Amino acid sequence: MTDFLITGLGNPGGRYDNTRHNAGFWVLDELARRRGVKIRKIKFHAVYAAAGNILLLKPQTFMNLSGRAVRDAAAFYKLPPGRIIVVHDEAALPPGRLRLRASGSDGGHNGLKDILYHLQSDRFLRVKIGVGGPPDPETDLAGWVLAQISEGDRKILDEAVPRAADAVECILREGIEAAMNRFNGAAGE
Repeated sequence: MTDFLITGLGNPGGRYDNTRHNAGFWVLDELARRRGVKIRKIKFHAVYAAAGNILLLKPQTFMNLSGRAVRDAAAFYKLPPGRIIVVHDEAALPPGRLRLRASGSDGGHNGLKDILYHLQSDRFLRVKIGVGGPPDPETDLAGWVLAQISEGDRKILDEAVPRAADAVECILREGIEAAMNRFNGAAGE
């Protein structure tokens, strides 16, 4: 029986591995490592792994089209939006900072926008990983999140990934309110 769908947002392919937009994929990889599973089964326009009562899902449709994979997996397992956790990058937060939410808008994030459209609900849970915004307001945001990360920023994000995985596990054990109280704002304090 599957109780939760945990989706990490990112873009497939080696060219995107070291980009800010793949922070959600990194957290899913950490959760898979902790649970001793490999995310490599193919279904729902995604790669996935079952890990006990949770499904770890990495859409392979590219970030802006993530909703179809989430919708199809949720429908297959008959999971309501409140049983879906979406882990994603957030340019509006400083690198490494976490913010958890029980619902809300897309906040300008195209991956979330597509999930909102396909689920027809904003009641899914979110774990946002701050990746920071462009240093210059003239810099294109899409280009920024898809650019290769500097060594310094990657170190900060590598330290945030286990905390984000801890936040997901806290949601699973104690619920979203407890996780928000413990992890919102967390940046290694």
